[in-house]
Amino acid sequence: MELFFLLFLILMMALTLGSGFPVAFALPGSAIVTIAIAATAGWLFAGSTDAYFALGGPSQWLSAGVTNFRGVYWEAERDTLIAIPLFVFMGIMLQRSKIAEDLLVTMATLFGPVPGGLGISVVFVGALLAATTGIVGATVVAMGLISLPAMLRSNYSVPLATGTIAASGTLGQIIPPSIVLIILADQLASAVDQAGTLRQQLYKASTGELSMPSDFGVVSTSAGEMFLGAFIPGLLLVGLYMLFILGFAIAKPHLAPSVHTGEKITGAFLAKVAMTLIPPLALIFLVLGSIIAGVATVNQAGAIGAAGAMVMAGYRLRDGEKGAYRPATITVIALIALAVVIGFHSVNIKNIQTSADMLALVVAGIAVSLLLISILWSGWRTIKFEDTLKGVMIETAKTSSLVFIILIGAAMLTAAFRAFGGEELVREFLQGLPGGFWMQFFIVMMVIFLLGFFLDFIEIAVVVVPIVAPILLADPGANVTAVWLGVMIGLNIQTSFLTPPFGFALFYLRGVAPPTVRTISIYKGVVAFIGLQILALVIVGFYPALVNYLPNRVSLMSETAPPPKNPRLQYCLEEWDREQFAENGDQIRAAIEKARGLDLSALPKDLRDDLSEAIGKAGEAMPAMEAIVAAENAVDQAAVAYRPLHDEVRAIERDIRRLDTRIDDQELIVRRSGPTGIYSEAAGERAAAKIETLKAQRAELQAQIPAEWKEKHAAFSKIQRAENVARLTFRRTTDQAYEPLQEVLKVLRDADAYAALADDLKTLEPKLDELDPQAYVDYVEGIRSRVSDVEGASDVRSGINDVRKAMRSKTPDKDAARAAIAKTMATFEAGLSWREQAVKTLLPELAAYEAAIRDTIGLRAQPRLPREQALFVAACSSGHRDVSLSF
Repeated sequence: MELFFLLFLILMMALTLGSGFPVAFALPGSAIVTIAIAATAGWLFAGSTDAYFALGGPSQWLSAGVTNFRGVYWEAERDTLIAIPLFVFMGIMLQRSKIAEDLLVTMATLFGPVPGGLGISVVFVGALLAATTGIVGATVVAMGLISLPAMLRSNYSVPLATGTIAASGTLGQIIPPSIVLIILADQLASAVDQAGTLRQQLYKASTGELSMPSDFGVVSTSAGEMFLGAFIPGLLLVGLYMLFILGFAIAKPHLAPSVHTGEKITGAFLAKVAMTLIPPLALIFLVLGSIIAGVATVNQAGAIGAAGAMVMAGYRLRDGEKGAYRPATITVIALIALAVVIGFHSVNIKNIQTSADMLALVVAGIAVSLLLISILWSGWRTIKFEDTLKGVMIETAKTSSLVFIILIGAAMLTAAFRAFGGEELVREFLQGLPGGFWMQFFIVMMVIFLLGFFLDFIEIAVVVVPIVAPILLADPGANVTAVWLGVMIGLNIQTSFLTPPFGFALFYLRGVAPPTVRTISIYKGVVAFIGLQILALVIVGFYPALVNYLPNRVSLMSETAPPPKNPRLQYCLEEWDREQFAENGDQIRAAIEKARGLDLSALPKDLRDDLSEAIGKAGEAMPAMEAIVAAENAVDQAAVAYRPLHDEVRAIERDIRRLDTRIDDQELIVRRSGPTGIYSEAAGERAAAKIETLKAQRAELQAQIPAEWKEKHAAFSKIQRAENVARLTFRRTTDQAYEPLQEVLKVLRDADAYAALADDLKTLEPKLDELDPQAYVDYVEGIRSRVSDVEGASDVRSGINDVRKAMRSKTPDKDAARAAIAKTMATFEAGLSWREQAVKTLLPELAAYEAAIRDTIGLRAQPRLPREQALFVAACSSGHRDVSLSF
């Protein structure tokens, strides 16, 4: 019966959407009606409202109280979604201020003489508007009204002209900032949590180990990372569009001719181009640049974009009038002043120490005040000119409300889908497909593509993604990142705007196209661009670095970059060391041999022994890396014969686990059936019979596991463990090889600071007679604090503690304090002596040795990755690594 009601839910949703019923009410309405009918049927025919639900049921949901519905409420309350109304406001404000018209006219003049120049200019402007407005309808309508007549007058092919305009208008869905990417990031954030739990359960079931290594975890994503990940694929799509138009124009020049407007490239024309291009480009830089640089979150960047759009509208709406650019000029001056101040000073009102700090704070305050004045001034202009601000606010409220209502409705639909066992059915179907992850992924992408013919991007993102994303992300076979999956789905969803019969871009263009343009011509025109989108999808699928590299690079180059010892970085760090040992192994070995010959007698015994052992460990690092390579090769060779057996057995075990879950569910019904239970006795009997059937199926599956599985699995696991041990040995060896060296160098480089302690220490004895005990203790504590700042002075600090202890007791003992002072001075003099000698004889040699091994053997001990290594790791970790044999 659960399957019947699941089909009923899907059918009702399809009928309501197909009938034109508002999506915002079709989704939750379908869920509520289906749940009500299922609960009523269960109560009438099975004696329980929960009888026909695979997961829980109304009585269990209601018993949980209001907390059960809090997840649906929070669906629209998450911080990620705050950026949506901000970017919507930004887009509508720029559209109302006719920035698009200026760009189209100017770019058409600039690119006109190029073959297919008008089409290329439309793509270029579409990309710029995508990065500023991101509103598909507004972009398509604007370009349709302005560019389509010009392209038709220039004898452009009607399908090419309409296809170019429709496709370029949809670029806002993949080029950040994009509402689609924000919604996908929000949906994927919860999907990652579910996928992480599923993968943890899979690891435990497969290996029996409770704790899964953190580098096998599913990597989460955010809206900022989605923006970064979509940036290069978006540019790739723009490039494909332009290349196609250029190639078409060269192959058939009469269908895409060059256009000579007669306007010469003069200084005045270039100034016009600059004034048209610079403001939107500056806004793009401020919005996306602030995210990439880590200066602002996506929500803060959305606020920047909204304010910047209002400033641009403020001068554009008063174009040609005196003083039109005054608010914008004030904004630019204020921003430059803030950039200069922040670049030279840390503006913090709690940390004012000098007059320069006070001046910086005052200048920053004035600049912020000017910025606020310019924004308010621009806002006042948008109010006075045809009440533009009111219209923008109303449209923003409508669009944002639509998005959030659909999100809440989709959450209710998804909950109903899961309650009837839909998610488990989807999982069983996908995981039962031959070909592993990539077949699952292909089917999901094909379904999303086909749904794009009938559904809007929001419905696809909030209904389909929560169901399929956890399944795809949990699969260790491809081990894909959430960013890559989100961008791939985003590229796929973008086609929904172009695919007939319900492609919204087609409707928008049809609404503004002249009657001479036939609808069939519009449909024919978008076919080639749909093909280009699919081509871009394939390219990004085969080269995941196009998505993953930029987020990885920004993360590893930022101030909050993870330390080199982060478990997720170890594989790529070892790949770096492997390459460096292969290229520069002779120089590293020579440096180690030279270090072995150093005379370490100037150092104290403990430091001497530790350093000597560390140099010996450095000599073991390259053999340890060779052991990793050998172990890795052994795993690769053994995996050829082992993988088919592994995949076969894990598939059987997965089916067994599903049966176990179903058996548990039926056993629960048996326990809760009877006169005092929530299920009838008949329901309990049916469940008991079903348990026997399921157990028989389980026994059949168990018998299908090959007899040689345990032996071959144990043998392969042994080879795998050898690789893991080799990697752990290498990491431990490099740490032991570098950390003692690092400590010795810190001590020697702090020798001057150590010597400077002499003045403080010499005052200990005179002050003993000058000060009362409590004042003396306070004085000693001050010296102890300064000694603590010096590397390697712990023995001196210990002596000072003895001095402090002698004078802090109830009966201060000056004699004991003097003895402790004498001992401390002797310790200090001894330390000073060997430091002076070691600095002269050892420090240069040890520094040279440290420089030779720092970026390889010593890389894990660095506070953060150097630039070259960070870029290597970013590129290395941008691919997808199959880890399924560890599960």
